[in-house]
Amino acid sequence: MKYLLFIALGGASGAVARYLLAGWAHRLWEGPLPVGTLLVNVLGSFSIGVLYVVLAEKQLIHQDWRGVLMVGFLGAFTTFSTFSLETITLLEAGHIGHALGYMLASTMLCVLMAGVAIHLTRALV
Repeated sequence: MKYLLFIALGGASGAVARYLLAGWAHRLWEGPLPVGTLLVNVLGSFSIGVLYVVLAEKQLIHQDWRGVLMVGFLGAFTTFSTFSLETITLLEAGHIGHALGYMLASTMLCVLMAGVAIHLTRALV
């Protein structure tokens, strides 16, 4: 039961971090493109790459942290459901080019950042 509490605390922390970072980015870069969600998803993808190497491959941190950091924090921090809704909102508002660019940037950058993080972390750890 204690393990579930730690996952929940990680999730609450990830949700707050997402809210603050996405809000900051939306205020900084105004326009129809949901830059805050894109930034959160790219950083989350990079972070999960680092954690994968540190937790799963190298086992440098106790495995209990996997639930707290990967399931809890990053599960709440990354926002794929928000990405989906924002894409539909852009399409319905007639911003077809922005919607397509957002979909491509989100998927390509997030997969790229997870791969970069895995390779960098393997080289450093």
